Amino acid sequence: MPLVITPAIVLASLRYSETSKIVRLATREHGVQSGIAKGALRPKSRFGAALQLLSDGVAHLVVKEHRDLHLLTAFDVTRVRIGLAERLDRYAAASSLAEVMLRFAPPDPHPDSFDLLRHALDLLEAAPEAEVEATGLRLLWALVGSLGFSPSLDTCVRDGTPLDPAGSLAFSARDGGALCAACARGQAATLLPADARGDLVALLDPDAPLPALDDRHAAAHRRLLSRFIRFHLGEGAALPALEFWERRPWTAA
Repeated sequence: MPLVITPAIVLASLRYSETSKIVRLATREHGVQSGIAKGALRPKSRFGAALQLLSDGVAHLVVKEHRDLHLLTAFDVTRVRIGLAERLDRYAAASSLAEVMLRFAPPDPHPDSFDLLRHALDLLEAAPEAEVEATGLRLLWALVGSLGFSPSLDTCVRDGTPLDPAGSLAFSARDGGALCAACARGQAATLLPADARGDLVALLDPDAPLPALDDRHAAAHRRLLSRFIRFHLGEGAALPALEFWERRPWTAA
């Protein structure tokens, strides 16, 4: 049983026994992996507080061939992102990023998505309060894209017709992007007015200035992205973190 030492991010953890826990890790060289941290819940555990959610570190895994659960012997923490817990909107977006990575990243090497997730969590923690919402949207779209599901906005996803770059846009979450007028006819597509279309284009471009979204428009963009994820990655899976981020129940009066 080889020992694997790899950069990792803690995506989730659950109690396994009175003294141990199972952690789900995004790793750079081995995809998403599960490890049992024996004794992690003991008062004098060698893990200490190292297995905090969304923490960065170096995981030491004894890999069991043909098994889904490995033995985590150590986690050398390099960063604990306490800033993500200071605001619910920050934490909800970060949890959604972790959930997308946990549910949909392959259990094989995928360094691009790992690097993007780590960078995304850093950006989200440091984002000014007024930019947290738009930053979360941009980073979730980016992670979805890194997993191979970028939406098409320039051409019709059904027949390839080039689309006018100005004006409103019919967007089908089910089909994976924009539809021309002919293909959109009679379909359950979302009509994006010109300003909403421009905001979506900006959110998909990491080099563009972040759009300023009021509460109503931010909610519409969250719904659009959530539907896209459920159609193309969800396959009926429960996504509680994504739902919590989309609905923002903490803002209810």
